[in-house]
Amino acid sequence: MTRTTIATREGTTTRLPEETVEAFRRDLRGPLLSPADTGFEEATRLWNGMIEKQPALVVQPTGTADVVTAVNFAHDHDLLLSVKGGGHNIGGTALADGGLTIDMSRLRGVLVDPEARTVTAQAGCLLGDVDRETQLHGLATPLGFISETGLAGLTLGGGFGYLTRRFGWAVDNLLEVEIVTADGRVRRASREDHEELFWAVRGAGHNFGVVTSFTFQLHEIGPTVYGGLIAWPAERSDEVLETYRRLTTSAPRELTAFLILMRAPPAPFVPAEAQGKRIVAMTVCYSGDLADVEEVLAPIRSLDDPVVDLLQEQPYTRLQSSLDATEPKGMHYYWKTEFATELTDDLLSTLDELSTECPIPMAQLVVIHLGGALNERDESDGAVGNRDVRFVYGAAGMWEPDEPQAEQFRQWVRDAWKRIRPFSTGSTYINFQTGEESDERIQVTYGDNHDRLVEVKTAYDPDNVFRSNRNVRPTETHVS
Repeated sequence: MTRTTIATREGTTTRLPEETVEAFRRDLRGPLLSPADTGFEEATRLWNGMIEKQPALVVQPTGTADVVTAVNFAHDHDLLLSVKGGGHNIGGTALADGGLTIDMSRLRGVLVDPEARTVTAQAGCLLGDVDRETQLHGLATPLGFISETGLAGLTLGGGFGYLTRRFGWAVDNLLEVEIVTADGRVRRASREDHEELFWAVRGAGHNFGVVTSFTFQLHEIGPTVYGGLIAWPAERSDEVLETYRRLTTSAPRELTAFLILMRAPPAPFVPAEAQGKRIVAMTVCYSGDLADVEEVLAPIRSLDDPVVDLLQEQPYTRLQSSLDATEPKGMHYYWKTEFATELTDDLLSTLDELSTECPIPMAQLVVIHLGGALNERDESDGAVGNRDVRFVYGAAGMWEPDEPQAEQFRQWVRDAWKRIRPFSTGSTYINFQTGEESDERIQVTYGDNHDRLVEVKTAYDPDNVFRSNRNVRPTETHVS
């Protein structure tokens, strides 16, 4: 008799009889794929090519009923289960190695209510799907800044982007979710219904079920904003870094500026003589009154003679996808990041030194500008916490899959992290954590919210069915 070998939650394997798998297949409307099937490779392809995982089975739901069927099957057979939205997580949490993966990519519907200023999007959507539909009405919600990122993964970890300074974390704008919990029940969670579950979903949602749809509050944005990339030779880093610090201290919330220290890519917009040389760059989004652009960007414009200047009026959707080419799918990525409340002299000088020393041709030392609206809420307003954060910073390594110095590059990123970690709040963005980071790192990230998360986890997922993530464990001692 043919059997499918598949991983269990306890770290062993079981062999499912073919009639069991076929009965599961018949209960689904969407495809059930195994490694020999057409479409399996695409369904299990992740953005981070460094991740080497292969599920035994992949379900591609066509609706919530398929998700319920898959969750019940995994629960009844004690199978290792994961959920794949966009597959853009740095740690590769979308795939259950040897287990069952629910690939949400067929669920990409978006419904905008321009009068209520809300959008409901299915969990297989990419950020670009949502931006494209909401911008038809001149509306947007804070999402990320790579349009090919999955909506679900970004949101369930908190979520931030160019609009965060104005409107908070992505989950600060989340109104409701439809979620299939470990018991196979479909719940609609909001601030009024299943309040504790909704609180937990807003920042640690990967742990509590399969969210099938999200409803967000929208805000008037664009459709034209001002922004893009501007860069100067690394020899001018001292004045650029000081200008960046002054800018981010006093910038209006409509302005967000990210700092990037890197080698100039061999791109058409980079002069030939600058390609491959070290630069210090900013990527900018100003979403306020375009009549005020000159005044708001005056500190940046005071840094004359840039080597690259792509700042211009452009559609918000174009700006939201303008960095996509800097993170191509299939490259190997290895990051170490932290949260910070301020940019001290020592932090900036350390980042500058690391950039000069960096042996990885396509690496970046980055500072992401946050603060603003997210600082105004209480620490307990959503599991995401971290209400003191004003910056994300870190070392982001990227190299080709066949890079012979890959291990040396990973070690350099680790060593760089040791040098920049002393400037941290002690916490970091959960979606930027790699799979090798400890449980303590997770607990520190959620801080005072962690104990409450454990209580909610124990109530809704006592068997830790949803563990292929940055895992909050339930209290039962038998759960591994």
